[in-house]
Amino acid sequence: MSSFVIKSIGNALNATSLISSKYASKKALHLFASPRKGRYTENQKKIVDSALFETLSYKGQDIATYRWKGSRKTILLAHGWESNASRWSYILEDLKAQDYNIIALDGPAHGRSDGRQFNAVLYSEFINKVAEKHQPQVVIGHSVGGMATVFFMHNHQLPSVKKLVLLGAPAHFTGVFSRYKSMMGYNKRISKGLDNIVIERFGKPVDYFSAANFTKTIEAEGLIIHDKKDRIIPFEDGQLFANRYKNSKFIETEGFGHGLKDKSLSPKIIEFINN
Repeated sequence: MSSFVIKSIGNALNATSLISSKYASKKALHLFASPRKGRYTENQKKIVDSALFETLSYKGQDIATYRWKGSRKTILLAHGWESNASRWSYILEDLKAQDYNIIALDGPAHGRSDGRQFNAVLYSEFINKVAEKHQPQVVIGHSVGGMATVFFMHNHQLPSVKKLVLLGAPAHFTGVFSRYKSMMGYNKRISKGLDNIVIERFGKPVDYFSAANFTKTIEAEGLIIHDKKDRIIPFEDGQLFANRYKNSKFIETEGFGHGLKDKSLSPKIIEFINN
């Protein structure tokens, strides 16, 4: 979506807010939570076709899961925004070589999972349903998949999970929301309205949803990897995780971007899992 189109949508909602700021705020939140991509392309389908496909359910919504069977530790993989389980192709063969029991899921409104709307809280419940069934020892989450993984562990404290790997994860929802508001050019009425709707729907203010703060309640060992030149989630988020998540190790990268899809990281992740 071009910057011109983004600004046009923001301007339109700003004008609408003169009539009904709450209506405009609801439309703004709907837009924020609606992924424009993330369903499978034909090439992406080939990546997951080798897995055992199974659906689970959360409140009537199907959760698509993919399993590559192994005899060692169970690893759960949670992708990020506008992605799906095929994003793990760069590391999948290395994980298979370790004979791990690998489970990947598609988030809400992504891949083959149900839904049209996405948020990290709902995603955390999808992760919990999959984790309850498969009892993973390790969860690896990229971007908002990392944030949702922390939400899941904070809320459910699944005993089987001993290690978390957070790749380019947002440290707090406040930053994500602020960048969205800024990108769209929303006025103060809509910005305030968005904050109020979050309280109405989730019972907590925006600043409550801090994954970095939630790590204080997590006993599982953490590995945080963040790129210094990440243009999607600022490097400062990785630093904040490292500061708050006491039982964790922080790896800084440079040049791998937000995706962190570099084969040189695979041995470091596997070493962390195996130690």
